[in-house]
Amino acid sequence: MLHAFRPAALLAASVLVLLASTSDPADAQARAQPTLPTVKLTAGIHVITAEAATTDHSRTVGLMHRERLAPNHGMLFVFDDKSQQCFWMRNTILPLTIAFIDDDGTILQLADMAPQSDASHCSRRPVRYALEMEQGWFGKRGIAPGARVGGLPAPAK
Repeated sequence: MLHAFRPAALLAASVLVLLASTSDPADAQARAQPTLPTVKLTAGIHVITAEAATTDHSRTVGLMHRERLAPNHGMLFVFDDKSQQCFWMRNTILPLTIAFIDDDGTILQLADMAPQSDASHCSRRPVRYALEMEQGWFGKRGIAPGARVGGLPAPAK
């Protein structure tokens, strides 16, 4: 989930946290956002189907309350501007690995993120893209910083 440092995004995140804390856990799947449009990405010989989170709302909700990801599926966060991007895992029950990706598709860093944690995972440099996959997905395929991700969509202008 995106941990934004923008007032509007913080307000939206606060509302989501309040709703999550006052709702029945059985409603968790209902609170998860619907499936977003997907893009096909490549990382080496691997093809990834990634839901594209391109709005403030979809980036804020992220993969919250999802109980599983299909094999080779993830979520691509696309930002309009390059800046330091920070994510946390509040209300996210799946362990994930995040890749912070430069405009040319180069993976700059990877970070494992523990479920339901408020620990921030921030890009060391300004980025426009972040890709969340099942924890360990990149490592199991030998994909490390310096590898390239192909098929990134152009950000909205």
